[in-house]
Amino acid sequence: MSTILHESPNKSRQPRLSKPSIHLDTALYGILLLRVSLGLLFLAHGLLKIFTFTLPGTAQFFESVGLPGFLAAPVALAEIIGGVLLIAGIYTRWLALGFFPILLVATFKVHGGNGWLFTNEGGGWEFPAFFAIACVVQFLLGDGALALSSVLSSRTKRQS
Repeated sequence: MSTILHESPNKSRQPRLSKPSIHLDTALYGILLLRVSLGLLFLAHGLLKIFTFTLPGTAQFFESVGLPGFLAAPVALAEIIGGVLLIAGIYTRWLALGFFPILLVATFKVHGGNGWLFTNEGGGWEFPAFFAIACVVQFLLGDGALALSSVLSSRTKRQS
């Protein structure tokens, strides 16, 4: 396994905390797991809004927490389409960044008053907060392994 390891200036065997060790052979697969997990979560949440809660029910819920009800359909569609694109590895960085404000609203406006634990009535804020941070991490890391964007970009480069 390829590893980047930086030793401290005193030649000790302990790695310096400021320079982390990264396993280059597996890092892309870790990023892939994050991307697919986020995609599945968004896809599931979008489908729940349509098939379990229904769009009218989701709109009513949005209104009950002070959000415009007309946002139910666009948010559900964004979660479904964005989730599929994340799973496929297309526009990964921009989708993750685009979902971040939605998750901030879910964290502070929807779940913030319910306490920390998601098992609390109405769901707590720890899950959407972690979900938001995971989106920022995905934005910073990019596509990872097995992303269709790399296939599409290499095809475009060959055609030009």
